[in-house]
Amino acid sequence: MATHLFNIRVYGILTNEKGEVLVSDEKIRGAYITKFPGGGLEFGEGTRDCLEREFLEEMNLKVRIDEHLYTTDFFQMSAFNPEHQIISVYYKVTALEPITVPIRTQPFDFDAQQLAVYEATGETETFRFIPAASFNSNSVTLPIDKVVADLVAAQSQK
Repeated sequence: MATHLFNIRVYGILTNEKGEVLVSDEKIRGAYITKFPGGGLEFGEGTRDCLEREFLEEMNLKVRIDEHLYTTDFFQMSAFNPEHQIISVYYKVTALEPITVPIRTQPFDFDAQQLAVYEATGETETFRFIPAASFNSNSVTLPIDKVVADLVAAQSQK
């Protein structure tokens, strides 16, 4: 008998002083995915704690969790496990310090160290900013992120 589980993901919308939106370009098990920074909620964590941890783990960056932006309100099956339903929570975040990880200008611009991580683990990521004027649902890969990208784009046009 199949066990159906919920997979809760928490993501941050971080914009810089130019209004550009931060995205993570990831290679996961051969798939190329552009998404918002963040990741999986661990047992015993709150969503805000999760997002703070994810930014520290992925970018060595302390962030302030600002306002809640969106929580999934439709069924979304996991792209990686058909027994999991994805629920994603999105917050606007502010960097509390300068970003020190490399910021790329091109999608999936992995350096040799990141490619070595991929060979060892099957996953790697890099980060880049996308100008607000060209940011929309086509800027990201995952279905829930597309909904949020349109919300972010609409807010930046106000």
